[in-house]
Amino acid sequence: QVQLQESGGGLVQAGGSLRLSCAASGRTGSRYVIGWFRQAPGKEREFVAANGWSGATRLYADSVKGRFTISRDNAKNTVYLQMNSLKPEDTAVYYCALGSRLTMTGYDYWGQGTQVTVSS
Repeated sequence: QVQLQESGGGLVQAGGSLRLSCAASGRTGSRYVIGWFRQAPGKEREFVAANGWSGATRLYADSVKGRFTISRDNAKNTVYLQMNSLKPEDTAVYYCALGSRLTMTGYDYWGQGTQVTVSS
């Protein structure tokens, strides 16, 4: 089994920053990919960012490019999402997910999510 635990969510004013963490444990396998997704009330879950095993290859949704940065520390089995210049429309529950390919879909394991609220 694979366990994913998100942390770092909270309430922040527009223009502020937050850093989310995703700690992976269990039978993750080698060279896994971690993706971040979010779901706002009344909306479908959407892809945010993903990071390949080496950390050198990253994928971002157009809506967060230039504001969010994904990174990872493989020694700690942890992936981070640095979110800067936050906007009210970034408000959502943020989930991390583990997969085997660097894509926007097709992830196998999911965390419970962490709430991010951006006030105007």
